[in-house]
Order: sequence, then structure tokens, then C-alpha cells
Amino acid sequence: MSFPLRRALSAAALAALLLPLGCSTALTTRREEDQRMSSSDDVSKPAPRWGIVIHGGAGVIKRESLTPEREAAVRAVLTEALQAGHTILAQGGTSLDAVTAAVRVMEDSPLFNAGKGAVFTHDGKNELDAAIMNGRTREAGSVAGLRHVKNPIALARAVMEKSPHVMMIGAGAEEFARQQGVELVPESYFHTEERWQSLQRALEAEKQQQQTPPEQGQPQGPSTFWEHPAGREHKFGTVGAVALDQSGNLAAGTSTGGMTNKRFGRVGDVPVIGAGTYANERCAVSATGHGEYFIRYTVARDICSRLEYLDLPLPEAAHSVVMDTLVKAGGEGGVIAMDAQGNVAMPFNSSGMYRGYMGQDGMPSVAIFKEQ
Repeated sequence: MSFPLRRALSAAALAALLLPLGCSTALTTRREEDQRMSSSDDVSKPAPRWGIVIHGGAGVIKRESLTPEREAAVRAVLTEALQAGHTILAQGGTSLDAVTAAVRVMEDSPLFNAGKGAVFTHDGKNELDAAIMNGRTREAGSVAGLRHVKNPIALARAVMEKSPHVMMIGAGAEEFARQQGVELVPESYFHTEERWQSLQRALEAEKQQQQTPPEQGQPQGPSTFWEHPAGREHKFGTVGAVALDQSGNLAAGTSTGGMTNKRFGRVGDVPVIGAGTYANERCAVSATGHGEYFIRYTVARDICSRLEYLDLPLPEAAHSVVMDTLVKAGGEGGVIAMDAQGNVAMPFNSSGMYRGYMGQDGMPSVAIFKEQ
């Protein structure tokens, strides 16, 4: 029995037993030298190219459907959102603060389907969702089904930072908002005539659809307007931001009013961590589109996983998921993404996506259509 035990003794252990006096000191010196070289290598690495990327929704956005005045207004708010986040980053602020600031600007605008511009549910209510995630710590906060919170992204962040939870919904989330001093507003604050008329058109189209029998031999179509192709002839106006700060930390945040004419407390991908919102040490993603598909295919996490496990460049990973995986599944939309080196990707498979980028040079770049 003693012979196998001696053979099992590791080479490292034998070496340690046989070392002459003073060798341990030599090993320690070599280890310290390696650590110094490693630290030196870290210092010599170039700093990340910090910046911020935003989106204001993707979908059927046709150039001919936007008046010059409307297009100018949209571009102005996108630029304002970029500048709000960039100002924080330029002063050495965190990516979380930059993302929050940028999203709030878009939530406060009636031009986007988030906050003030939220669409109406089937019952004529506004129900808002949001999420935020810290890439460095992977802490996250999300909220859904809000009716009185002026800036849902602010409540999502409070959930992340001031509670032990990740997701809160409905009345409970709003009670938490009251306790945390997050601003609440009456439901009338979210009412805009444009969104109200969108609901009326949706209800009428749904009514006509239900009254029209299917053609002989054809299967029964979808039962609700927003499941029908005709009901998707609009942009998905979800807003979002991803940012990389000067310390190399990533963050992602997203906010939405959901889908026009949604029913039964439907919740989309935005507050589902890993679907519409995700960030880790290497990658941050915010999505916009037909949320059911983004949930089923965990789009945001899938993109980051391709960096982590396949070592793909960010543009390739994002393009593959949005332009291949989603297209094959029938999902429409797009994402904005950023990696820890400051590389950016903004793929979308719809006709347009409101989007913008602002880097260290302080020059905002805003686009809507595929050709800008």
C-alpha cells in the first residue's frame, strides 16, 4: 500500500520537499517579477474608446411617411439624448448614469413609444416597462405594467440599487416607487392624441378582421390586431441606450410602452433580462422590435454569449443574431450593442431604426433609415 501512495505524490510536492534552502525565496522573487510584468502590460494597454449608443425604436419607418418637420424633431431628440449621456461620460461619470440620462430624455418626448409617448392598451390604458443592467457587476433592475411612473428607467434603477430583487410589476412596483421618491404622475400625463388615434385605428381593424370570414380552405388568422401583419405597420418605438465609460464599464438600459392594443397584461422583451436588455463585462445590448421573438431567442444574451464563448467580433455576433436567427424565426427589429473596447453594432432587419452614436470626439451621429 505504501508504494502506490509514494507514486501518487505529485511532482510539485516532491520538488518542494527536495528544494535546498533559499529556493523558496527565489520562487517568490520570480512570482513577484511576473506580477510586475503583468501589471506593466495592463498599464500599456490602450484605454477603451468610451462612448454611448442609443435607439428610439425599429420597424416600418418609411422615408415618405415622415414629414421634414417630424424627421427634424426626431433627430433633435436623439441628438439631445446622446449629448445628455455623453456629457456624463466626458466628465468621468459612469455608464449607468449616462444610460439613465439618455433614456430619460427619450421617455420625456412624445415622439417615442416610452414614457410620455407610450402607446395604449386594448382597454385604453398606458402600461410601461423598463430595465437597466450594470455590466461590471451584472446587477439588474426591471419593471413592468406601470401606469403612473413618469420615468420607468428611474424606477428600474431603484429596483436594482435599493432592493434585493430584479423585477417588480404593477401596483407593487408603484408602491415601491412611492417609498423611494420616484416621481409619479396621473395617467392623463401619458395621453397623447397621436397614440390614442393609433389605438382607434387598431380597434377598427381588429373589428373588421373578426367580421371577415377566412377564405375557403384558408386557416383562421390571428385573433388579435397586434398579431396580424396589418397591425405591425408601425414602428416599435422602444427606446434604449448602451454605454462604455472611461473606466471600461458597460451598461444597458431600455424603456417601452409595449404594443398598441395589447391585452391581458402582456409584457414584452424589454424588462426580461437577457432578451431585450443585457450587459456583462464584455458586451452591452438594448433591443427593439417584436418582443415575443426577442424573448424566445434571448437575443441580447445570445449576442453577448457569442463574444464570450465563440470569441466573435461584436459586429459579427450582432449581425448573425438579428439578420439570421431572427429573420429565420420571423422576428422583426434591431439592437444596439457595444463591447469593452468601444466597438459598436446597430443591425436591424426592418426598414428603419432610430439610432445614434457619440464617442470621445464629441460628434453626435444620428440615423433613421438604412442609408442614414
